[in-house]
Amino acid sequence: MPTNFVQQLQWRGLLHDLMPDTESFLSNTPTKGYIGFDPTADSLHIGSLVQIIILMHFQKAGHTPIVLVGGATGMIGDPSGKSNERNLLDQQTLEKNCRGIQTQLEQFLNFDSSIQNPAVVVNNYDWMKSYTLIDFSRDIGKHLTVNYMMAKESVKKRLGADSKVGMSFTEFTYQLLQGYDFLHLYNTLDCKLQMGGSDQWGNITTGTELIRRKEGGKAYALTCPLIKKADGSKFGKTEEGNVWLDKSRTSPYKFYQFWLNTSDEDALSYIKIFTFLSREVIEEKIQEHQTAPHLRLLQKTIAEEVTTLVHGKEAYLKAVEASQILFGKTTGDSLQKLDSQTFLELFEGVPQAEVSRSLIDGGLDLIAALVTETGFLSSNGEARRALKENAISVNQVKVGENVTSLGAKDLIAAQYILLRRGKKNYFILKVAS
Repeated sequence: MPTNFVQQLQWRGLLHDLMPDTESFLSNTPTKGYIGFDPTADSLHIGSLVQIIILMHFQKAGHTPIVLVGGATGMIGDPSGKSNERNLLDQQTLEKNCRGIQTQLEQFLNFDSSIQNPAVVVNNYDWMKSYTLIDFSRDIGKHLTVNYMMAKESVKKRLGADSKVGMSFTEFTYQLLQGYDFLHLYNTLDCKLQMGGSDQWGNITTGTELIRRKEGGKAYALTCPLIKKADGSKFGKTEEGNVWLDKSRTSPYKFYQFWLNTSDEDALSYIKIFTFLSREVIEEKIQEHQTAPHLRLLQKTIAEEVTTLVHGKEAYLKAVEASQILFGKTTGDSLQKLDSQTFLELFEGVPQAEVSRSLIDGGLDLIAALVTETGFLSSNGEARRALKENAISVNQVKVGENVTSLGAKDLIAAQYILLRRGKKNYFILKVAS
């Protein structure tokens, strides 16, 4: 017997709406349910993480999660929550994006066929590519009236008096295509539930209605709230744009920092939404946090749990170490373990000068490194005084007058040496590749 999936979502703040009888059906019947992901990029971002986590809870509760990658619907673009029509992607780009998303999802869900409820991944392009417009209009279109489709919120907003762009026929058909996806999965995989964000309610219920009218069947719908920050701003966005799940787009260090910088108010909800900690543990941590909010226990817990979930324990530990390096809490040895991307992100904006590798291989005079090769200090005399005063650090380690040259052993990520004068004046020596 499955555990109560709906109640799990409810206390975590992950439940927005559901069709009548959905909870009792899921409590008594191990079932198959799906969430669709439109391949607008070759990586998902943390806005999609809510949907992934819902599928993970669904599988943990004993049900079978189905991931639908929208290779067909991605060619159109979902109008829900959009004021303008999306740019259409070509098939080659969509195929690349679908492969990237599928690979990512495989790290979160269990697809092992030896378990009782392995996850399934499907692509709606597989059943839409040979479906002609005539057949679709005859078999599917006749079951739903234009009046029914126009009553949907996503359509009304775009056709209202305030809308300057209207809605193309392409976008208008999106809910019918998504509804057909549900019907197809209902008939081929016995899928009885579709889940998604609250903006998807209209599209999802179009599917349940199509199943009712065409097959006389009963299907269910469940949505989660769209996550926003307490100040009303969009969740998952930074000054640089989306926070991606792909480490080549958003490094584990920046990913970790995003969660670490969460406000106290947001942390109270994020720890329930984005972690799998038990209710007892979460309540205990919230109480502890409220006793000493300056210690930022909730933020540190969320950052650890989510970074580990997405990038693994090793990446999390490296992100913590990188954060400590920035505040001078670790040794030069730790700094030299950093990869190039994380190092440059840590010291973003620090001026750089490039030197040839032969200079480093032969041993670069430290005075020359501080003055003639970089211009970091203005004269040899200033450099000698700074060294005598113990004000110069190489890779965050004070060197004094006992170090006279820099060599290959000092390189970070085989390419950089970090120079510092005092506490805040930095310079990067970059070795030409």
